[in-house]
Amino acid sequence: MAWFVNGELVDDAAVRDEAAMMRPQYMQSVAGMDPIEAEMQLRDWARENVIERMLLRAEALRDPEPVPAEAAENEVEYRLQRLLHRIQSQVKLPKAKAIADYYKQHKENFIYPEMVRAAHVVKNVDEQNHEATARAGIEAAMAELEAGAPFAEVADRHSDCPGDGGLLDWFPPGAMVDEFESVVAALQIGERSGIFRTPFGFHIAMLLDRRPAGPRPFKEIEGELTNALMQQMRTKAVEDYIDGLRAKAEIRQGKAPA
Repeated sequence: MAWFVNGELVDDAAVRDEAAMMRPQYMQSVAGMDPIEAEMQLRDWARENVIERMLLRAEALRDPEPVPAEAAENEVEYRLQRLLHRIQSQVKLPKAKAIADYYKQHKENFIYPEMVRAAHVVKNVDEQNHEATARAGIEAAMAELEAGAPFAEVADRHSDCPGDGGLLDWFPPGAMVDEFESVVAALQIGERSGIFRTPFGFHIAMLLDRRPAGPRPFKEIEGELTNALMQQMRTKAVEDYIDGLRAKAEIRQGKAPA
């Protein structure tokens, strides 16, 4: 049986295309569900998406405002995007209390992983830098460190990545190669490693700071929270608008015309 929206036939090919696009993510969410039942549900959801687009498109085409000449070739899409923009632009910036409440309710989405900050001296081993040369260079750097030279100065003089005293940005577990992370993980803050090897070459590392996992401070991510809440509100505004269109629409199942 065919489906109709205000007398317009729901294109079965469009439903199949929508289902195909949804299927990879959908199947992950229904693992363990009876395959036939899952496929039927997928088709129902795909059809609902197509119906919603039909309702929005019809409403957009009712807008008497003309389309700019440069958008004439894509008039339907232009009108649809203009309608969505109008709906979403009515959403007001959330108030401070709403943002704070959103932070409290979604703290688990704004968690710092464990982070460390380190500095290092590196002598690369590659096609241009032979192992023996790199080893000699890193040993010269270590000799200066053992003699009391500041780590940052030695890094800038000897490292193949000079500048900023060998300072690395804060990084979480998994950001560096295992050989580097395992050495840094064993250090105390302010402690310097010995010479060690990674796939990139020879290193000397110093652990500068360590920060445990935990919620990111509200003030640090207030703008991020505002944007997330605004997006949530805009999505809700579109959903409410579509619900209003559905309430007025005739959506029925019946025989397609011969």
